[in-house]
Amino acid sequence: MPCGVEALDLPVRNGAPSRSGGPRPRNTMAHLDSEVKEECLREDLKFYFMNPCEKYRARRQLPWKLGLQILKIVMVTTQLVRFGLSNQLVVAFKEENTVAFKHLFLKGYSGIDEDDYSYSVYTQEDVYESIFFAINQYHHLKNISLGTLGYGENEDNRIGLKVCKQHYKKGSMFPSNETLNIDSDTERDCLHIDLQALSKNPQDWKNSSFFRLEFYRLLQVEISFHLKGIDLQTIHFRELPDCYIFQNTITFDNRAHSGKIKIYFDSDAHIEECKDLNISGSIQKNTQYILVFDAFVIVICLASLILCTRSIVLALKLRKNLTNYDLCSILLGTSTLLVWVGVIRYLGYFQAYNVLILTMQASLPKVLRFCACAGMIYLGYTFCGWIVLGPYHDKFEDLDTVAECLFSLVNGDDMFATFAQIQKKSILVWLFSRLYLYSFISLFIYMILSLFIALITDSYDTIKKYQQNGFPDTDLQEFLKDCSSKEKCQKESSAFLSCICCLRRKGSDDHLILIN
Repeated sequence: MPCGVEALDLPVRNGAPSRSGGPRPRNTMAHLDSEVKEECLREDLKFYFMNPCEKYRARRQLPWKLGLQILKIVMVTTQLVRFGLSNQLVVAFKEENTVAFKHLFLKGYSGIDEDDYSYSVYTQEDVYESIFFAINQYHHLKNISLGTLGYGENEDNRIGLKVCKQHYKKGSMFPSNETLNIDSDTERDCLHIDLQALSKNPQDWKNSSFFRLEFYRLLQVEISFHLKGIDLQTIHFRELPDCYIFQNTITFDNRAHSGKIKIYFDSDAHIEECKDLNISGSIQKNTQYILVFDAFVIVICLASLILCTRSIVLALKLRKNLTNYDLCSILLGTSTLLVWVGVIRYLGYFQAYNVLILTMQASLPKVLRFCACAGMIYLGYTFCGWIVLGPYHDKFEDLDTVAECLFSLVNGDDMFATFAQIQKKSILVWLFSRLYLYSFISLFIYMILSLFIALITDSYDTIKKYQQNGFPDTDLQEFLKDCSSKEKCQKESSAFLSCICCLRRKGSDDHLILIN
């Protein structure tokens, strides 16, 4: 019988005789029944807070849940590594195609982007030559490209290029007379050039009135086209190839009207499942092995899912054939992180390994309150730097860039470059930048960061003292101390697991640590 009930005198209802003899009053029977329930509750609570080794010594229960966790870690991590290697091929294929497209469609591209744009032109002749060069390269793509590329349909389900220009509706400008007459409303004109038109005399579409650009009111010219490609390098790694659709856009930006037109090239790649694949060789057999491995991983994850009451939606998504590598990366990366963090739960049973957990639990409330106050100061410096230093420093142009720059300064990174890159066009702003940077670095590194570390150190010192002198007893621990059947909960280890170090220790060496 559980909880050592057989060791007690059990009352009999309706005043019947007990094991010890004559009848007993009902209040005595109720008292004994309450003691039995209390004893059972104590033993259940003690067993609940035991580590896997103590549970085996108490009831010979193998730590199969821990083994399942370890097996799940191995399987999920293996799957993550496989996916990461496959994702590297995808990223490399996209990046290499983007570089190839820039060399194919941008006239005079040097291979290195200028700032956030590819390159720039400064004369009208260069603008026309760059536009016509991109169109001609698109026409002769199959004859000049080294990749497995083909023409794709655009948003209108048409094959060809789409050239659009955006400009002010009307206006006139005479800089020598300092005269300007312009309508600030803009309009957008587009021209579709299909392959048939490109196959004809090039002068027919080059002499079109559409390409007569009035640069004083021109804002931008945009050339967009779609290409299709197949990634064959995955075959060498025993995987099925992916089909891609590249949405390419070449933008000639003249919004500044500064005599410099910036040329941007943007390529957005989408992965689609190939419609008809006919591949012979060992890849088909290897694919079946991968499916079996993935199915086994799913079974392990579902078993752990039932134990931990986690959502089943994630496991179902991992089982499907998704071509969205970003979504798969988030799901697999997050799941692997949670799996590894979940093992900390088992380390928390041992006093020698749970210092990090206890310190985090003790310091987290104070750290969050401290970060809330420090965050207000941090946001103040962020907005101030963005407004004042934005026009004079590259790292302060955008609000998110300012936040990243200040966080780097807090960690002591790139300090000299931040000071040196301030433009000296305005002495007042330059002096303000010195005051701004010196005050931020001094405040956050010497004061706020030191206080932040001190909060964690104080919690660590408290936990260390408790481990040396004993933790304060909680109400639950006081209740468990009265357990009268402790010897029945502790049994000798079997020879089957005697080689495990945690089973060789005496029961008195394990301390039960509970924290409110």
